[in-house]
Amino acid sequence: MDQGFLDVQAVRRILAAGSGDAALLYLCRTCGLSDVVTGFSEARLTEAERLLRQLGAQQPDAPRYLKGADERPEYSDYDVAAQLEPPQSPFRRLVGEVQRYLGKALSTEELKILLSMYQYLGLPTEVINMLVHYCVDRGRSRGSGRTPSMRNIEREAYRWADAGIDTMERAAAFIQSQLHRESRSRQITELLGIQGRVLTQGEEKYIQTWADWGFTDEVLRLAYDKTCMNTGALKWPYMHSILKSWNAQGLTTVEQISARDRKPGAPLKAGKGDFQRHGQALSPMMKQAVARMMQDEQED
Repeated sequence: MDQGFLDVQAVRRILAAGSGDAALLYLCRTCGLSDVVTGFSEARLTEAERLLRQLGAQQPDAPRYLKGADERPEYSDYDVAAQLEPPQSPFRRLVGEVQRYLGKALSTEELKILLSMYQYLGLPTEVINMLVHYCVDRGRSRGSGRTPSMRNIEREAYRWADAGIDTMERAAAFIQSQLHRESRSRQITELLGIQGRVLTQGEEKYIQTWADWGFTDEVLRLAYDKTCMNTGALKWPYMHSILKSWNAQGLTTVEQISARDRKPGAPLKAGKGDFQRHGQALSPMMKQAVARMMQDEQED
């Protein structure tokens, strides 16, 4: 075996810990042989994972699952049956819980997907349950009315695995943050007067970005008003450019933006839709234009 595949320091730490399970799990996953440890009980696998994390040896290189489901092992019908056979099998209990929440019996192919989350991704059963609930609840909150497919749930599982969301505490924190983010996105959608339709992916991306920037409703209304005044309608790229500029300048309140607009000596912007306002100082360019007009009138 090429020693370049292994982190020598990580191997030494594992050997010093004296855990054969951790050593086998590390070796198999480093070499892409995750199916070798499918015979591990949940308790053995969890303990080996815990020790590897503690030793800083769980992930020798890049995220394990970033390439997606095409890289996972091919599970056979026998693999699934072997996990379902023991009466007290954690996987068997997981299947029952997932089926109850999805409201249907899983097909053999869907069971293989679920098995990959459990064995290949190494997510604990309670985390997988939280994942399934999250995916179903998210679909309902968006008004789709459809139960997500196991393929969609699997894609979310890969994101969780790569982000290290592998405990109930981390899952709960992630779900809470997502719920807050989606709630804010719905508020912004209502503020923009969008009702009775589902947002496009592009619109949703804009709104989530603005939510992440932390602008108040008042600032968003100001940007919306400027957009409509200058373009005649809600033009997403135009409004985004306004908010992007304010965010880059660290302007997060209407007061800060107004103070910036009133900055002494700031030149007037020339362009379509710009007019001289009462009490506003003339720019040098406009003073020259007025002087030329007066001179022309005198010559006439």
